[in-house]
Amino acid sequence: MKYIPLVWSGLWRKRTRTILTFASIVVAFLLFGLLQGVNAAFGVGVQSSRLDRLYVQSRVSFTDPLPMGHLAQIQTVKGIDGISYANWFGGYYQDQKNFVFSYPVEAETYFALYPEIRIPPEQLQALLKTRTGALVGSELARKFGWKIGDKVPLKSQIWTHPDGTSDWVFDIVGIFDWPGDANQSRAFYFNHTYFDEGRAFGKGTVGWYIVHLADVTKGPEVGKAIDALFANSPNETKTQNEKESTQAFLRQFGDINFIVSSIIGAVFFTLLFLTGNTMMQSIRERLPEFAILKTLGFTDGAVLALVLAESLLLCLTAALIGLGLAALMFPYLKAFVGVLSLPLQVVSLGGGLAVLLALVIGGIPALKAKKLVIVDSLRGQ
Repeated sequence: MKYIPLVWSGLWRKRTRTILTFASIVVAFLLFGLLQGVNAAFGVGVQSSRLDRLYVQSRVSFTDPLPMGHLAQIQTVKGIDGISYANWFGGYYQDQKNFVFSYPVEAETYFALYPEIRIPPEQLQALLKTRTGALVGSELARKFGWKIGDKVPLKSQIWTHPDGTSDWVFDIVGIFDWPGDANQSRAFYFNHTYFDEGRAFGKGTVGWYIVHLADVTKGPEVGKAIDALFANSPNETKTQNEKESTQAFLRQFGDINFIVSSIIGAVFFTLLFLTGNTMMQSIRERLPEFAILKTLGFTDGAVLALVLAESLLLCLTAALIGLGLAALMFPYLKAFVGVLSLPLQVVSLGGGLAVLLALVIGGIPALKAKKLVIVDSLRGQ
């Protein structure tokens, strides 16, 4: 502790340079916190995916529909104890920026396959009895101020009525929760029958089938058996477990992990050279001072530790401020990622990166200070 003032004074020897370097590191870790936090938020759905559910979709593309007739054939496959289907609606509320993750589903069987969904039984019964009924996630209802009994109009970016209009009106009959995954609590479910009767094209088709496994270990075997039923047919299928299907769905929007990693990598690569050069310059200017310290009895190891301590103090303090700012800003991203706070694993990873950055940029200058020859350094003063 007694060496902290010495480290602090060395760090602020050139105040302007230190402030600029400090600000660069703060901005880098602010960007890291926001981007990696968003990446982690998107990964929540993948991490919480279950292996006892399989998704059967078109082999050609996620957007290609499958015939309703596939249902009866899939039910004949051994190892299945539940099946349902759904479609992608592509809806939005009032304005296209108010996108709603909306799905027409076969309500009688769909929710039995998702025990994670918390919904009062009477509200589920209301959906079955109400042709235009809809179940709304609690986060979505909170966002738009919806409540049970409201009539909600949605427009679809894909599905139109026979008269060419794309306005669909729903009666909210229930509000559900999906604990542990706020993104899923932003969904909007309604009756597939209402959807199929009202659309102008694609009647008698579904987007994908959801299959529940009696034995989770039989997933690959069941998937192959389902795909074999439709091999060489006009509507071949591709069956994946829920985790694989979720990852494939996210890739429709781009490889988020690769994009985030590339941006962060470029930022830290630049930061490494910037701060490394600054640290080297600072140590070169202070070699005579380190020589005096050695003359006063400081060992090589003590000098090495002082330089590394400077680097660690600079990087860790700036990183914590940057991550703190990201944590303060993250709630404002809730509308986009559905997560209220910066994930703890991102903070931990950021702290580890700060230590690694400090050791890398401080390592070479520290070794230079350790190996300096007192006479040569003082002669150059």
